[in-house]
Amino acid sequence: MNAGDRVRVERGSVVHEGVLMPSTTAEELVVKLAGGYNVGVDREAADVEVLESDAYAVKTGEEPGGSTVEFDEDLPTVALISTGGTIASTVDYRTGAVTAQFDAEDVLRAVPDLAGRANYRGRVVANILSENMDPGVWQELANAVREEIAAGVDGVVVMHGTDTMQYTASALAFMLDTPVPVVFTGSQRSADRPSSDNVMNAVCAVEAATANCAEVLVCMHAGSSDDRCSLHRGTRVRKNHTSRRDAFETVGAEPLGSVDYGAASRGEPAVEFYGDHAERGEQELTLVSDLNGDVELLKFTPGMDPTRLERLAGVDGLIIEGTGLGHVHTDLVSTLSEMVDGGTVIAMTSACIEGRVCDRVYDTGRDLLAAGVVEAEDTLPETAYVKLMWALANREDPAAAMGESLAGEATARSTPWQP
Repeated sequence: MNAGDRVRVERGSVVHEGVLMPSTTAEELVVKLAGGYNVGVDREAADVEVLESDAYAVKTGEEPGGSTVEFDEDLPTVALISTGGTIASTVDYRTGAVTAQFDAEDVLRAVPDLAGRANYRGRVVANILSENMDPGVWQELANAVREEIAAGVDGVVVMHGTDTMQYTASALAFMLDTPVPVVFTGSQRSADRPSSDNVMNAVCAVEAATANCAEVLVCMHAGSSDDRCSLHRGTRVRKNHTSRRDAFETVGAEPLGSVDYGAASRGEPAVEFYGDHAERGEQELTLVSDLNGDVELLKFTPGMDPTRLERLAGVDGLIIEGTGLGHVHTDLVSTLSEMVDGGTVIAMTSACIEGRVCDRVYDTGRDLLAAGVVEAEDTLPETAYVKLMWALANREDPAAAMGESLAGEATARSTPWQP
């Protein structure tokens, strides 16, 4: 029996019928069922009957050039950079868990809809789940993106796990001035699931990477249906749901734009921008990738033990996620003042999803300002955390920088907005 055969697999009282798939181990059989899900079965414990040989053409990745897309001078060139995550993952049949193990070439095989849209340059920077991401990988990724743009690509697509995508997108937005789109995408559900969002997100990301834009973007499902992806500015986006396909939202405004998947599938213009954005070629390629990792993000909670703050004395930077307009318990103000006097840059953000901090309304806020805490306007806490790393390493006055908008992370004023 070979990959692509239709088989009947019996193990005890359980029977599966489907297509035999390539397996990463000799101990398991992998069978794709009619509903689209894959199952793993212990090879020694199973009785297998081949119902039809070569019923399905399955690429094993062993064929020479199996994922090569021939160069077409009429097509744009897109760098496809893999860092891991669910969009580039499969199921580990030993544990039943989703594992990041595909490289960029595998993604091209897994998403044949990408063929014919662009010429691709595949590159692997990391092969990790996004919870294992760190500032060092951000810097490696930024350097890889710069190299690809310098080599002449028309756009970059970064495949990334969704859980920490907003951090990495923010990091590249601060590090990189780009003349072409840099588009982050991922998937909430792995490719072996019928409800996977990997194909649509990847196709829409490539469409965005060839559009008239020069921003760091996040491209993910706009709704629960497979019809449109939203394009979010990398410094204003947040993952707001653990598992929905439309988990990502631009906070405090509408997205920068969207990609119509139906139009993209028909080969029609698919990308639309709703507001001001940097256009292709407006800025020169520049990379400033230094980061100061001695920064902490602290969420204030009622009754918080003051020693939690005291243990942070001596760090170079601190982002506080305060209450409402940007407050903490009054008893913590003196400690914050001492930290500022000791050289720590402290910026205040809010735990509220919408709105901006304003420490001029109540006494506690005014005391915080007097202590030297700076307002981060309506910058998201996660974005402010990354921003302070960058500002400490690259700005003469990082405290002042936290009150400025460097990469679209803070708006000039907060206005009511409804989707």
